[in-house]
Amino acid sequence: MTKLPALSRRQFTTALALGAAVPGSVFSIRQARAAEFTYKFANNLALSHPLNKRLQEAADKIKDESKGRFELQIYPSSQLGSDTDTLGQVRNGAVDFFSLSGLILSTLVPTTAISGVGFAFPDYATVWKTMDGPLGAFIREEIAKSRQLIAFEKIWDNGFRQTTTSTKPILSPDDFNGMKLRVPPAPLWSSMFKAFGAAPTTINFNETYSALQSKIVDGQENPLAIIETAKLYEVQSYCSTTNHMWDGFWILANRANWEALPKDIQEIVAKNINVAGVNQREDVAKLNATLREQLTARNMKFNDVDATKFRDKLRAAGFYAEWKGKFGEKAWSLLEASVGKLS
Repeated sequence: MTKLPALSRRQFTTALALGAAVPGSVFSIRQARAAEFTYKFANNLALSHPLNKRLQEAADKIKDESKGRFELQIYPSSQLGSDTDTLGQVRNGAVDFFSLSGLILSTLVPTTAISGVGFAFPDYATVWKTMDGPLGAFIREEIAKSRQLIAFEKIWDNGFRQTTTSTKPILSPDDFNGMKLRVPPAPLWSSMFKAFGAAPTTINFNETYSALQSKIVDGQENPLAIIETAKLYEVQSYCSTTNHMWDGFWILANRANWEALPKDIQEIVAKNINVAGVNQREDVAKLNATLREQLTARNMKFNDVDATKFRDKLRAAGFYAEWKGKFGEKAWSLLEASVGKLS
């Protein structure tokens, strides 16, 4: 048991003069002490993104409900390193929590990329039915097999991904031919855009703005919320609403650091993180309803596409058959049970 600092004679006398019970003064000192557990949460998003707003809300609630025993420190905007660097830090326990796209996590746990199969999800209702259902549970089991990580129950929303370019709009699959396109460090992205005839270039997100600005690449793809908060509209002219992938953030924890927490603290943290994740989904949905107008006002030119043409192109290129083989029959059948036949 930690020994509390003794009250000075003056503190004791003052407390009595004010009619305050001495134990109350001791309690105040206890509350002012540092948290028993201080854990780091890293992510690659700006503070203005809904993820960080809801994460801070969860952190405040966790600290309150744990009576100050647990403090969650948030490090946004890749402050602790690139996605690949930070994933390594979470695996070795230097960082406690990390929000990461399943598509990037697939470099460690291949099955996590299945939620990003090109043109698989027609709408959000299908996304949540799938990711809160059997496929999501299966993916979390696969993450747990890594032995270094665990994933929280609710996946957070990154959004449907759109394609932005500085050279020309994407109107059909043929418009991707020869285009230098920034993609995250994950095989599924490279595979899909190669099937369209593009030249995908792997670049970590924290280097994407400069790569677009210096014309190392012609375009990139991301949800509207990230295009807005990362100010990619400053270096891109066109936005094609391809909705080519849905992407979400798994909330990951270092297993050893998580298991070092008392059970009651685990329950408080997990409950608030999962509730915040559901609320963040609603935030992104509301934000998406206004972002197209906002980005148009920032001089981005929008166009819509026919998803059927893109899906047919992927099917003809053998993309779905290839990834069915890579993900395996069980994972693929769970996906198609929600979205319908792909391959």
